[in-house]
Amino acid sequence: MGAFHLLCDSGIGLNGFLVSPRGACNMEEIVVTEEHPARLVALSAAQPTGQLTIGNLFGAIQNWIPLQDHHDTLFCVVDLHALTVRQDPRQLRKHIMELAAIYLAAGIDPEKSVVFIQSHVHQHAELAWILSTFAQLGELERMTQFKDKAQRHRHNVNAGLFTYPVLMAADILLYGTHVVPVGEDQKQHLELTRDIAIRFNNLYGPVFQVPEPMIQSQGAARIRDLQNPEKKMSKSAESDLAKVMMLDDADTVLKKFKKAVTDSLGKIRFDETNQAGVTNLLTIWCAATGHSREEALAHFSHDLYGKLKVETAEAVNAVLTPIRERYHLLMDDPMELERILVRGAERAAQRAEKMMVRVLDVLGLPVHAEIRRRG
Repeated sequence: MGAFHLLCDSGIGLNGFLVSPRGACNMEEIVVTEEHPARLVALSAAQPTGQLTIGNLFGAIQNWIPLQDHHDTLFCVVDLHALTVRQDPRQLRKHIMELAAIYLAAGIDPEKSVVFIQSHVHQHAELAWILSTFAQLGELERMTQFKDKAQRHRHNVNAGLFTYPVLMAADILLYGTHVVPVGEDQKQHLELTRDIAIRFNNLYGPVFQVPEPMIQSQGAARIRDLQNPEKKMSKSAESDLAKVMMLDDADTVLKKFKKAVTDSLGKIRFDETNQAGVTNLLTIWCAATGHSREEALAHFSHDLYGKLKVETAEAVNAVLTPIRERYHLLMDDPMELERILVRGAERAAQRAEKMMVRVLDVLGLPVHAEIRRRG
């Protein structure tokens, strides 16, 4: 999962990320032109591969919400990416709709943002094919994530897994994305996106916005595994006790936090080296309540681990309860959810078609007269 928006001059942005100095700029120097519209584009995406954890919520989704008031925001369920591993068709359809509902339940407003499913906008796949002719074989072979996944899925090392970064490049470049907050596992893919955009622009002019990476700031929440806090919380963790899912009921959330790993030191403090479990609980409490680290230490200064676990669970449930309620309302009204997604796809496709007209034109490919008229 990732969010896309512009930040400048190495400052902390609305979603808790820092711009790499490599692409630093001064916001005051940006002039509103076709290249720099008044509301810059932010695009965020996630794969529909099952439920999301509170790590996804506090580390990403919660930081997307404010972007809607300051950016031209799009939120995409990237279902085509999920096909690189074999999926049960019924489960995949279910997960796609569930993820869209979670977006909306968490606070994404379809009146402010474009919410859509990747496969509903055919230009993603169309641009991916074109960009694949600008990606070098050696570049794709060097992608460490491909090597890792090929090792873990030896029975299905398909071409889609190999060209996954090219489809990601199409997702980013199709909407003129400026800056991309990426996790460690996606930084290399973003570098490839930049290289492809620059290579294309050098041949055909400034067609694509070259995206810049954003680095997560120190203040952004990094949620760890409840049973092994040396690892990040992941929905693929084998133990259910290791992860808190966004749709877990209140009793399940409390149970998981009560069984969270701590230590025998008996001190509530931030110490990632010696007290990773306690530090993780404090981090989650801060993310759920909005309090600072200093406020957390003052609040729990004379308490035992048991109280820290219970209060962290209560704080998380206070955030999750309204999300769960809105989610179930949406899932109980599939026609309304589908209406939102159809409208979102129409709006996304209008933008994507304009970009594809530019791309086809500069490449010398014929553009259908009706498409040219609309674009």
